[in-house]
Amino acid sequence: MWLAIPALLMFVAFGVIPLLGVLGLSFTSWNGIGAIHVTGLSSWKAELKDPELPHALWVTFEIMALSWVVQTPLSILIGVFLAAFKKYRGFLAVLYFIPLLLSSVAISITYKSLLDPNFGLGTALKVSWLNQDWLGRPGLAIGTLVFVVSWQYIPFHSLIYQGAVRQIPTSMYEAAMIDGAGRVRQFFSITLPQIRYTIITSSTLMVVGSLTFFDLIWVLTAGGPGDATRALAVEMYRKGFMANEMGPASAIAVILVVVGLILAQLLRRLGGRGDESQLEGV
Repeated sequence: MWLAIPALLMFVAFGVIPLLGVLGLSFTSWNGIGAIHVTGLSSWKAELKDPELPHALWVTFEIMALSWVVQTPLSILIGVFLAAFKKYRGFLAVLYFIPLLLSSVAISITYKSLLDPNFGLGTALKVSWLNQDWLGRPGLAIGTLVFVVSWQYIPFHSLIYQGAVRQIPTSMYEAAMIDGAGRVRQFFSITLPQIRYTIITSSTLMVVGSLTFFDLIWVLTAGGPGDATRALAVEMYRKGFMANEMGPASAIAVILVVVGLILAQLLRRLGGRGDESQLEGV
């Protein structure tokens, strides 16, 4: 119990207190420099009536859903592959982990240059279909954003799944092979059920993490074209640091926290209580 006190103090100092501060600011009017004036629910009323808020919510959920759909299957497949590929497992794990070590801003700048329709990769390789305005058209901009996000974070989730798959007893696969089950049947009948709680954990990290995407979006599109990629985090930045409206920006921050908590609880309930063993029933 005493060993948990330092972690608890850190959580309170850097988690709870800042959150309470943001909650308090959402009931004020402040331009970030001058005096703070308490305005009650004015910031909340203004933000909830703002027609840009539902759109920002929609964009946030769109990026979240597409990222999950792309990342989860690929992460599972790569994780299963790494778990089975024993000879070069360590080398491949390090190789796949490299994108996560890179700065999101550096990744965004690199992809923005590579996808430039005038002097990017398509022009250099003389591939016509690459010479599209990837970041200037709404549909393509969302797809490009999801691709860059997936490229950066799939390695992390792959390593999570690799560790989970390696915890599955080999005796289960040996018994399945004796019964005549092929690799595909083993994957769906043994691997996926055994990593169910890992899928919930990984999905929670994906979903909650997608709520805070800002640097990638800002460098790649700045919320454009138009407002096609203006997620809640981008909207919060625009309100707080471009319009100097800290009250509405703080309200958006609180909304992000509430949405994240709700989604995390929903995913936890979908996976069961969450305290069962991965090998329960074996």
